[in-house]
Amino acid sequence: MSVDDIAYYACAIVSFVVALTGHEVAHGFAAYKLGDPTAKRAGRLSLNPLKHIDPFGTVILPLLLMVLRMPIFGYAKPVPYDPRYFKDPRKGDAITGLAGPLANLVMAGVACVVAHIVFAADPRIVQLQAGYVLMLFLATFTLVNLYLMFFNLIPIPPLDGSSIIAVFIPPKWLPTWYSIQHYAFPIFMIAIIALPYLIGFNPFSWYLNATAGNLANVMFPFRIS
Repeated sequence: MSVDDIAYYACAIVSFVVALTGHEVAHGFAAYKLGDPTAKRAGRLSLNPLKHIDPFGTVILPLLLMVLRMPIFGYAKPVPYDPRYFKDPRKGDAITGLAGPLANLVMAGVACVVAHIVFAADPRIVQLQAGYVLMLFLATFTLVNLYLMFFNLIPIPPLDGSSIIAVFIPPKWLPTWYSIQHYAFPIFMIAIIALPYLIGFNPFSWYLNATAGNLANVMFPFRIS
């Protein structure tokens, strides 16, 4: 393994842990502000990554994707929330669901602003070892956050994008919808792994490169994907 590979893996792991932690805390914080104390009582408003790690989704899956040089995404332990605390369960569900992707967009934006400031001060910084590692981290952090954002915006249970669907579901059907979300995750993960092999094409990689990859290149001071 080369030094560049080690630097890439280190930046990717740190970026993913920070991005995923911020994503999950944003869910819990949004729910808390809407009147739901469930996440706070469960200790999920903490910025401690250990509170949110899922062994497969936070560790194994992203490491596998890194080794395969595929877009990095994954998941943490879902932040618990109870829509019954919301004044408007459908609106509250949508706000809580979209808070995670929005947090990823904000973190990606902050990384890009820092990159622009550093790169504008001296474009030759990438030729220095410390400068190269810094820009590599900022680029990786940007990509990882945007990958997580667009991945979670897919409107399929149990991803965050499915919370938008709840806005259009009649109140009497909401309990059924929430129960479906609880059992949809294993099916979705099987689809992610099996679908590319069945059809000979990875629609998830194509989607993430077309959305997150292109947006990262627009936001960052130089092309990164």
